[in-house]
Amino acid sequence: MRGVLANWIAGLMRRPQLIRVFAVLGLAALYPASGAIGNPTFEGVASCAGSTCHGRAEGNGAVVRQDEIATWQEPSSPSGAHSRAYAVLGGRRGQQIAASLGLGNAQAAPACLGCHSTYAPAGQRGAKFALGDGVGCESCHGASGGSWLAEHYALPATHASNIAAGLTALDNAKTRANVCLDCHYGSSKPGQFLTHSMMAAGHPRISFELDLFSALQQHHNIDGDYTARKAAPNAVRFWAVGQAEAVRRATTLFAQPKFAMEGAFPQLTFYDCHSCHRTITDGPQRKLTFETNPSRPIPFGNPPFNDENIIMLSAVAGALVPGEAAAFQAASRDFHRAMGQGPGEARAAAQALAGRAGALADALSGRAYANADAFRVIAIIAGEATTPRFTDYAGSVQAVMAIDTLLNALVSEGRVTTGAAAGIRADIARAYKAVDEPNAYRPADFRIALKSAAGAIGRLQ
Repeated sequence: MRGVLANWIAGLMRRPQLIRVFAVLGLAALYPASGAIGNPTFEGVASCAGSTCHGRAEGNGAVVRQDEIATWQEPSSPSGAHSRAYAVLGGRRGQQIAASLGLGNAQAAPACLGCHSTYAPAGQRGAKFALGDGVGCESCHGASGGSWLAEHYALPATHASNIAAGLTALDNAKTRANVCLDCHYGSSKPGQFLTHSMMAAGHPRISFELDLFSALQQHHNIDGDYTARKAAPNAVRFWAVGQAEAVRRATTLFAQPKFAMEGAFPQLTFYDCHSCHRTITDGPQRKLTFETNPSRPIPFGNPPFNDENIIMLSAVAGALVPGEAAAFQAASRDFHRAMGQGPGEARAAAQALAGRAGALADALSGRAYANADAFRVIAIIAGEATTPRFTDYAGSVQAVMAIDTLLNALVSEGRVTTGAAAGIRADIARAYKAVDEPNAYRPADFRIALKSAAGAIGRLQ
């Protein structure tokens, strides 16, 4: 785990409202990303677990740690969540959700297995494949049989040759984001779309931040060997591209009628949960439970589309791709406005916004990153143009996670010392405190805390 990031994750683990979405139910991808050859078989976790491969008790391998299975199986930390994903379906919560939805046994329901297991097609399951393994190695790295399994450990194999043989290129920010988003947001593949009905039955709400999720699931060391084979990862790139791909995924799904509607009603998965799920009181003095958001031109009283990633991507564009910023922000406003016009208009505006997000994903993935980039993004997130948009809980959670993610990027790049970062943890802790409890969220208090944290970081520049 990366230096000061360990302290951050430990702090998150003490905040169940923030960690619940990715720690309670381990989620990952159903099928491998593009690159798999033909219809390779899924050989199962056991095919990776040899003591000369990834099954050592200690991480003392010469090239890779070789204890990756032990990390994946860790029984209590987020790093083991994927291995627990199938098992939680058999627990009280999983069975209650399945019973409410009429799905039968949750551990046999395709609607659940799409994300709680490596749900390979029956004809592509090898001899060692076990559905009960949960989200196994091949969910993220791609089906191994008949492609890269027999080649990836032997000379003259390289990372490039492994990718050519079908290994998923998780060192590529766009590829990694889309593998994670398949379950940590949803996809059009079977069993990979979380409906409002599922959340009403008890499933945690969904949220996505690529660099954080990567840290929670990191099973390797970023050392000299890693960078020689794959180049050093850049945390700002992963965070920024993750935001762009999250917006593109959300709006692309929303643009499809089969996902945008649930019977006669809008599919409320796409909307901000906390805009509706607030205390209702009757009395002579009204109590407004929301603030007008300057970038959401929607009719009064309408539930807003969950724009937590849209807000972050607007800040990213302004800081790192300024030539695209105005067009993206205009497309965002047009999308929100169209939500009050009609389903057809909203879907068309969603497609336009998805296109803008895709262009930003391409630009953010391909650009070079300088040491000042994280400072620049932090300043815009907490700046006068962005902070008025933090009127709702979900967007505010994304903002404080972003500030912390980017601070850790500055530490890893050597721009900020570990001691200096520790010195401003109190400021970040206050921002976390402001979003610790959804029902106690106060927008004005959060904005003050966020500005304080960002200001403390900015003074280190």
